[in-house]
Amino acid sequence: MSYEDAKKRYAALGVNPEEAMKKLKDVPVSLHCWQGDDVRGFDTDPSKPLTGGIQTTGNYPGRARTPEELMADIEKVLSLVPGKAKMNLHASYAIFEEGEWADRDKLEPKHFKKWVDFCKKHHCGCDFNPTFFSHPMCDPLTLSSPNEETRRFWINHGKACMKISEYFAEELGEPCVMNIWTGDGFKDIPADRIGPRIRYKESIDEILSVPYDFKKVKPCVESKVFGIGVEAYTAGSAEFCLSYAAMNRDKCLPLMDNGHYHPTEVVSDKIPSLLAFFPEIALHITRPIRWDSDHVVLFDDETREICKEIVRCGGLDGRVNLALDYFDASINRISAWTVGFRNLQKALLYALLEPDMKALQDSGNFSELQVRFEEEKTMPFGEIWDEYCRRCGAPLDGEWFEIVREYEKNVLSAR
Repeated sequence: MSYEDAKKRYAALGVNPEEAMKKLKDVPVSLHCWQGDDVRGFDTDPSKPLTGGIQTTGNYPGRARTPEELMADIEKVLSLVPGKAKMNLHASYAIFEEGEWADRDKLEPKHFKKWVDFCKKHHCGCDFNPTFFSHPMCDPLTLSSPNEETRRFWINHGKACMKISEYFAEELGEPCVMNIWTGDGFKDIPADRIGPRIRYKESIDEILSVPYDFKKVKPCVESKVFGIGVEAYTAGSAEFCLSYAAMNRDKCLPLMDNGHYHPTEVVSDKIPSLLAFFPEIALHITRPIRWDSDHVVLFDDETREICKEIVRCGGLDGRVNLALDYFDASINRISAWTVGFRNLQKALLYALLEPDMKALQDSGNFSELQVRFEEEKTMPFGEIWDEYCRRCGAPLDGEWFEIVREYEKNVLSAR
């Protein structure tokens, strides 16, 4: 079947693939830098283990070791994916001149100038994350620590990151989503649950006391149900983060990571609930397997449902900020990046091609609604996807992996 034939099939359902592709081309998706180097960053000893509930598994050859290698790998990914990308950086990816170093509480915009230059080269914006893990000042708590010196260090880090986020927004002409997430918590049952959360709240309050333009810098609070070494309790629980964002909706967004909930919970159902109250939210798209394992995003049921709810709720009109968040060191990292980005693009396009069936639901015609949902699954979506890739100048499915293999042979294998 040709694209023109597929377009006619969708037109019969009242769907215009041309409009869908045009819409998707303008939707920014943040590409997370940390897939390329296993969340190591450049500001601490790479031989030391990750801490703060973070862990990556595998030792596939070719991990990026320097900013230059990481940027080269990201450039390769950008050449393989359709659509509009943003960068997404952690503060630990600061790039220092030879002989220079600044601790996280002293980071400045100048330490990210090379990333700004990279983004300008590729015509993309940039999102940002303070790095509240893998550092000697984790005791192991950060913003919720009872130790004033520890807490002050991390508050100052958060404030520094607010200024860096503003720098990204002003230099690149796109809003910078700055996500506050910590792995603060306890491995076993705590004696005090409210104390750390009060301190966490007060710390975030102080970070957000830095003057900023909410149209340029969009701070978020991200929740988590548990992490490695903090299985019993996390300070930034779902209830805490959602309540904080609701009480500060004029200066803060809620961020949901679909790996950060109980396995029976689905973020696709939470999206319309939040959008009923918040003008804007943020999402990290990943793939959990029983827990927050950050597997490569697939074109699976929940990814499609998340994207359907985004589209149905008008989320692509600036109401939902999208970012990827996974890291797999057991497979080729370029391939992992590319698969996840392309699958999120696929799921968004699939959602944009869904016929409007609200009238069937509102009229109680659930039999036909079920039939239409099932028939939609065998529509010639692949032809529309191929056409979208062609128009974006990206290789088709079945073509791009050979490019990755050649890059591995010529570049990654020499590292």
